[in-house]
Amino acid sequence: MKITEQVAAFAQPIVEEHGCSLWDVEYVREGADYILRLYIDKEGGVDISDCEAVSRAVDPILDEKDPIPGSYQFEVCSAGLERALKRPSDFQQFMNSPVTVKLYRPHNGLKEIPGILRGYEDGRVTVEAGKETITFEKSQVALVRLRVEF
Repeated sequence: MKITEQVAAFAQPIVEEHGCSLWDVEYVREGADYILRLYIDKEGGVDISDCEAVSRAVDPILDEKDPIPGSYQFEVCSAGLERALKRPSDFQQFMNSPVTVKLYRPHNGLKEIPGILRGYEDGRVTVEAGKETITFEKSQVALVRLRVEF
């Protein structure tokens, strides 16, 4: 089981006890540091006190279970307004929302396509971009994230 899956398994109930949902867990290298990051969400948005409370509650469990060899930094963050969509349930939750699709290779000269999420099936993402509806294969898509319009 991957580190992120292990952490998600024991962190999720703790996050939920604090009135939030666990959006994502990432374990990444940034420069010389390794960072374990929990992204949390809740109706009406997450604030700094939610992040602090979840961090204080999860930190001792991380020490006890010790899923990561070596040193790392632990952070708890809001999933954010322009969060990445990863799981099929994320796409279903935000169907018909504004998104930006980031591509590995340009489509009509663009690597980022803003549009409205219209479909998701087996990794294929369909967006309405202006007057055209485009379906991108999973292999074309680097990232899909929510887009905030002002």
